[in-house]
Amino acid sequence: MSIVAGHPSELAGAIGQSATGDWFMIDQARIQAFADATEDWQWIHLDPERAASGPFGATIAHGYLTLSLLPRLTEGLLQVDGAAMVVNYGLDKVRFLQPVTAGSRVRAVTEVTSAEGGAQGWRVGMRTTVEIEGSERPALVAETVALFIPA
Repeated sequence: MSIVAGHPSELAGAIGQSATGDWFMIDQARIQAFADATEDWQWIHLDPERAASGPFGATIAHGYLTLSLLPRLTEGLLQVDGAAMVVNYGLDKVRFLQPVTAGSRVRAVTEVTSAEGGAQGWRVGMRTTVEIEGSERPALVAETVALFIPA
């Protein structure tokens, strides 16, 4: 179920509401593609044989890969009619709490924490927790800010 606001000016009414996304697989091919895009080829991400005897028992996704998936993981969780576009405004805080091993499924739980109108549009603060299926600890918690620009 998603959080719905009829217009950007109604976003303040969404504060405290949360929504949960669908499970999403992070496989070794995605980890490899991210390593190639960022040139971060550390063995813990790419060498399954060596990683099997490492601290996590398998290769792990880059923390920044998991963070970069927030737009995908939160897609459709906050729906605002009357917004021409939504842009990333920034991050206030990010913590990587648990590594995501290759082959794991993750999902986002997003809560609206603030909404403030301004000359550019509505700045909306959200706390997003990326959960790992079968794990008590989340992969990460991020406090993000999005700018909703009215149509």
